[in-house]
Amino acid sequence: MHGDLDPAQFYSTANLGEAAPGVLSPLTWSVWGPAAEIAARYGFVQMGVLERSRSGVPHDPHDRIIQIAYGRAVASVSAFYAMGERIPGASGDMLAEQLLGSVPEGMTKAATRRRYPHVAWNMPRNFARAKAALVRQNKEITPWWTAELLRSPTLNLAGAQAQFREANRRFQAATALQAQGNIVGVPPVFDALRKLVARAGMEDSFGVLTAGGGDHAETEVVIDLWDLGRGRISEEEFLRRHGFHGTLEGDIAGRVWREDPTPVRRLAAIYRDQPDDKDPRRAAARRAVERKAAEAELLSRMPNPASRMRARIVLWLVRRNMPMRGIGKANFLRSLDIARAAARRIGEILVATEVLDDVDDVMYLTADEISGVIPNDARTLVAERRAEHLRYRSFDIPTAFWGVPEPIVATSTEPGESSAELTGIGASAGVVEGVARVITDPSLSEVQPGDVLVAATTDPSWASVMLISAALVVDIGGTLSHAAVVARELGIPCVVNTGTGTRKLRTGDRVRVDGASGTVEVLERAT
Repeated sequence: MHGDLDPAQFYSTANLGEAAPGVLSPLTWSVWGPAAEIAARYGFVQMGVLERSRSGVPHDPHDRIIQIAYGRAVASVSAFYAMGERIPGASGDMLAEQLLGSVPEGMTKAATRRRYPHVAWNMPRNFARAKAALVRQNKEITPWWTAELLRSPTLNLAGAQAQFREANRRFQAATALQAQGNIVGVPPVFDALRKLVARAGMEDSFGVLTAGGGDHAETEVVIDLWDLGRGRISEEEFLRRHGFHGTLEGDIAGRVWREDPTPVRRLAAIYRDQPDDKDPRRAAARRAVERKAAEAELLSRMPNPASRMRARIVLWLVRRNMPMRGIGKANFLRSLDIARAAARRIGEILVATEVLDDVDDVMYLTADEISGVIPNDARTLVAERRAEHLRYRSFDIPTAFWGVPEPIVATSTEPGESSAELTGIGASAGVVEGVARVITDPSLSEVQPGDVLVAATTDPSWASVMLISAALVVDIGGTLSHAAVVARELGIPCVVNTGTGTRKLRTGDRVRVDGASGTVEVLERAT
């Protein structure tokens, strides 16, 4: 659970930290590691910047894009930077900034046009196909997920192992299409809009222009939770649609809502007490009006008909492509959830046959171990890996680093110990003052309406609490991260990439969040 990291490469927990946060279980990493590596390479192959001969998992760990550092999944920013240097009209700086929110010092520029003909051939075709492929996959995976959940409790060991292997296969396919969308479908449009608003002198309207398009998978969760709180749909129906979401949903060991609906019931009760003007549909309608007004203003600033036509195309592509990330994420999360169900069924059988002591002990075995011949020393392996897992959880690592990261021992923040202002990336405009709540409980049971949420990272289940929050402050991420996209759709201020927000802020601190400038000012320390 700690890889052979290359001292000459720059790594980060950004993005992967959203999908698979924290210290992962050995089973989760054995599924995520190969899938994420293949997915990243698939996306670049589909774009044309990476040779097809390099699409597999490299034997040399130093050549891998995806690695593990003290149990945390990390991505090589250096590898993404190198790919950016091969893209026409782009650069390593652009990809690094999209991934991290900034460009690390010391990156090696090595621009080359060698892959330009391949990009010219591959990029337009796969750009056009990316969303349709995700939608098609969603139509296949959604009913499969529903049917397989009913089968899991009835399976014998061989059946559960077969189900796990199939879920793993579908997970790899889903992460590959998600990567294609993230690499081919979304960033080029996002970058085109940035350039467009810069030329029009409308940089402050960028966030408004990326929101209000509707059809985001995460905001569908919020709307259905609102309806659950209002008694318009049943809990059973809500879980049928969204039961694969929940605490640490990207970790197979996590408990999702279909397994424990307690967080859903609590949030539904909070939603029930909210005034009608908090209805997420109303928020979406307001965002749509604001977006249309900003689009009209942008078009009015175009100097001629040709530039207006180009601007219309970019705006249409933003509305079309931005929801792709949510569709792809739902696809791989449903696949991962069937792997979870199969793994727990395998765990039940191994406990019944006295191979393991607890159902969740299976989370400390690997995908090969639980889907093939169960190791004779399974109990010993579980004990050793559990001890290592607990040791890794006793410290943190930097969100970005060269080579092997230095562990950070958790310490409590003392009043006056840190700067009175944090700086990150303004991801969703707006200024609010409120009381910070640093999230330490991944079940989100601590969250109260009106809190300023401060977190290391977020996953799709966080959308459910963002509606009742005043603002969101996140340690990692960029303007395309999950927190940023959902915050813009819900219209709440958001600052990402603070780096140290969870360490320098304390629950009870009174803060001012400026989602446009990317600053978080401490007005008064908690006593």
